[in-house]
Amino acid sequence: MLKVLVLVSGGGTNLQAIIDRVNDGTIQDTEIVGVLSNNYGVYALERAKNAGIKAEVIAPKDFPDRSAFNKAFLEKLDEYNPDLIVLAGFLVVIPEIVIRKYEGKMINIHPSLIPAFCGKGYYGLRVHEAALERGVKVTGATVHFVDAGTDTGPIILQKAVYIQDGDTAETLQKRVMEEAEWKILPEAISLIASGKVKYSS
Repeated sequence: MLKVLVLVSGGGTNLQAIIDRVNDGTIQDTEIVGVLSNNYGVYALERAKNAGIKAEVIAPKDFPDRSAFNKAFLEKLDEYNPDLIVLAGFLVVIPEIVIRKYEGKMINIHPSLIPAFCGKGYYGLRVHEAALERGVKVTGATVHFVDAGTDTGPIILQKAVYIQDGDTAETLQKRVMEEAEWKILPEAISLIASGKVKYSS
């Protein structure tokens, strides 16, 4: 049984996609052991509670400095003893001590076709704004393993989404989530749970 810990910052639509696919049996041999957020009052926490999953907040603002947060963050992750950590819209820079300990056991969903529109500063709506500004015709989403770089870890899955005339960053964000993110993130977890995908640095 793959023990999955999901990290979120906002509404938790990717979290919901994972919950739904575990519940309907699309993702097998997998249990979501907890949900952690860096923000209080976000809907992702409600989604977890509604599904009977333990949900907690660990926020950098609750600690005197980043070093104290990083230490507490790692300790909190260790409490869950996860086989896989899933960053599902988690807008916190992952501390190096966490990356070292959980190398090969942490994946992220990014709303572009890496290596396009990724790296430092590219998150949330900024990714879609950049794609529209550049005038690309195809964008999408990528699931990748997390390493010490930003969006540089080995790619697991990608799915393309066509940009339409009149798209705004908001409409594009919604379509990338619906057509790509909500499909390939659960699929990647399923591949890892079944042993079909393994990490190699």
